[in-house]
Amino acid sequence: MPRLFGTDGVRGLANRDLTAGLALSLAQASAAVLTQGRRARLRLAEGRRPVAVLARDPRISGEFISAAVAAGLASSGVDVLDAGVIPTPAAAFLISDIGADFGVMISASHNAAPDNGIKIFAFGGTKLPDDVEDRIEEHLAGPNLTPIGGDVGRIRRFADAEDRYVVHLLSTLPNRLDGIHVVLDCAHGAAAGVSPQVFTDAGARLTVIGADPDGLNINDGVGSTHLDNLAAAVLASGADIGIAHDGDADRCLAVDRDGNIVDGDQIMAILAVSMAERGVLKDRTLVATVMSNLGLRKAMAANDIRMIETKVGDRYVLEALNEHDLSLGGEQSGHVIMTKFATTGDGILTGLHLVAEMARTGKTLAELASVMTVYPQILVNVRGVDHHALGHDDTIASAVLAAEAELGETGRVLLRPSGTEPMVRVMVEAADQATADRLAHTLAGVVRECLAL
Repeated sequence: MPRLFGTDGVRGLANRDLTAGLALSLAQASAAVLTQGRRARLRLAEGRRPVAVLARDPRISGEFISAAVAAGLASSGVDVLDAGVIPTPAAAFLISDIGADFGVMISASHNAAPDNGIKIFAFGGTKLPDDVEDRIEEHLAGPNLTPIGGDVGRIRRFADAEDRYVVHLLSTLPNRLDGIHVVLDCAHGAAAGVSPQVFTDAGARLTVIGADPDGLNINDGVGSTHLDNLAAAVLASGADIGIAHDGDADRCLAVDRDGNIVDGDQIMAILAVSMAERGVLKDRTLVATVMSNLGLRKAMAANDIRMIETKVGDRYVLEALNEHDLSLGGEQSGHVIMTKFATTGDGILTGLHLVAEMARTGKTLAELASVMTVYPQILVNVRGVDHHALGHDDTIASAVLAAEAELGETGRVLLRPSGTEPMVRVMVEAADQATADRLAHTLAGVVRECLAL
């Protein structure tokens, strides 16, 4: 049986894969697992119940899933503070800010409206480690907590949730954003209420798109996975920068005033160099995944900044940040984690600090992004192959060595097995697109021939 939890919670087609019954059971199992231990004993001594923060993005299915989660938690003796529609990083912040025992975010991030997901955060607003997720999954078979009378949980509105988050975001800024014209794309998602407010409060002049969620239009042609409309809006309005979030606002991508995309790698490069200059980049080290562009590695080396590489997934970036007590990391997709201010990727926080660097230096986004040369990169997915055998085939290993020898210092090769299906991902970076395309498809052909099922 496949594992219920994926790389970022439990996700699926709402009301088919992710049902109200599953949401209720997950909430009950989470309550049973996450309300034990030392904090539970302290609560009992103080005569109080455990507390959980509950939030969601605006997709329509979030309404019934959130209701099911609230019922599961309250029936297990957990007091629920319902924050309503707020970004995922806001939920994580609030768990830490009020000292809640844990929290639940209902969102499928950048996915289309029919999907949804359940993300569970531990005490402190951190993502759950794999072993705790496994314990919750095992506990789905019961037994549940079944308090009665005055021991059942209460469900209350978290009335000042948004205000707390806005105040927090503004408090992180090294300087105001006065004089910068920003086009903000909120993906018809959870950022629609918070992001325009905080950018305005920070002094930016705003043009806002994608900020009219109706429950069905989240990520629909807008947001960080659809940047064409943002680029067009920047050009039409003569803005200095465009900022795009995804549905739950844990990502940030940007476009410059000429409509050119500035991805997560470039954003990390800008922030890392700025933080190093200001003496706030811990150990002059950046954490990124193996999929980050070769140009990021070269830019960091040129600026005497060390890089630590992790597996793909923001949870692995966060693990490395915590393990080494570092301050900045992220992914090419726009998940950027600034550990002084957040326990997870925060697209609004990232966007604010990117624009703040423009205001601090007086430079355009293109000038800031020029710290890094983006190498052409191609990713080919080879499906229907024995991905488990990838590291044991001599023919593939020889083909990779030959490609690496041809590229030398001007490129990079990465073959990565899928963790969930019979597929191998072939990634090649090179000094020019033609070379990257040729080598990637050649290697994909070798993988297909050697590992065909």
